[in-house]
Amino acid sequence: MELNARIRTETGKGPARRLRSVGRLPAIFYGPEINPIMLSIDYPQLRRIIEGRSAENIILDLTIDSDGESQSKKVMIKEIQRDPVTRDYLHIDLIEIAMGKEIEVDIPVHLINTPVGVREGGILEHIRRRLRVSCMPEDMVDKIDVDVSDLDIGQSVHIGDVSLPPGLRSTEDESLPIAIVVAPTTTAEEEEVVEEEEVEEPESEEIKGEEES
Repeated sequence: MELNARIRTETGKGPARRLRSVGRLPAIFYGPEINPIMLSIDYPQLRRIIEGRSAENIILDLTIDSDGESQSKKVMIKEIQRDPVTRDYLHIDLIEIAMGKEIEVDIPVHLINTPVGVREGGILEHIRRRLRVSCMPEDMVDKIDVDVSDLDIGQSVHIGDVSLPPGLRSTEDESLPIAIVVAPTTTAEEEEVVEEEEVEEPESEEIKGEEES
């Protein structure tokens, strides 16, 4: 996917706000062998690219325009800063990648199908929602599907049980659980037992906190 960028020279909150007001987003681009470069990118273009996807796992063709000249880089999104209230993007970090070198990424885990145990009243708990894998950039996927249809109550699926897509290798402990079906928990209603104390000669009778005269 292509993403267009321009070199920027001004820093600070004021210039950043002015950029966002005209549909540009402040960004910084860096890599293992280059000094950080301050950029501005097309905000609507970025939203279209990452809508409905895991933003940090998208490989982009970044085209940087500077004084009429352009250069193209393969990049991934390292970090996106968002407004805590509006959820609008405020700033983005882009990191260069080498297509011939393995990368480590966190891939979202998607559970598919309904477990046997859930049909019997159990509850499916999704424990690990991302899986750390090593792969070549071209082998990266948007998500990893895990079929949980065979899980009965008390059973779980672990990292080592998952058949990963070609080219992906997990870097995590294979014994770690991804999902489990647990038995339903029922909370018994507690009954309060009020013991009446016997008094030989009660002076008055209390009804719901009020005295009869």
